[in-house]
Amino acid sequence: MQLEEYFNFLAPDDIRLKDSRIGIETILYEYIYRARTPEEIANIYTSLSLEQVYATILYYLHHKEAVSNYIADWLEWGRRMREEQQRNPSPAVRKLMQLKAESKKAKDAQISHG
Repeated sequence: MQLEEYFNFLAPDDIRLKDSRIGIETILYEYIYRARTPEEIANIYTSLSLEQVYATILYYLHHKEAVSNYIADWLEWGRRMREEQQRNPSPAVRKLMQLKAESKKAKDAQISHG
């Protein structure tokens, strides 16, 4: 089997493991940034085989510059999405923030009167 046969290349910024919805960035983040072993990663993502995890790491090692750019773009996209969510929280998040503020205010009032 050729290494590329382990993956679905859906778009330049979307490479997933075959028969899975898991992108290579998920596996490689665990490997590169969390220093997890392939065995640990396979235990976390139980829908993947150890062979698939090793194939992903090998693909990264064979295409290090391109995959490093892919990961950097993914991390940057995630950062932008988190910023956008902070600037424009959903109605549900706004309601939770309001409830949290009200709860804190009530606790502070109890402390100052207690």
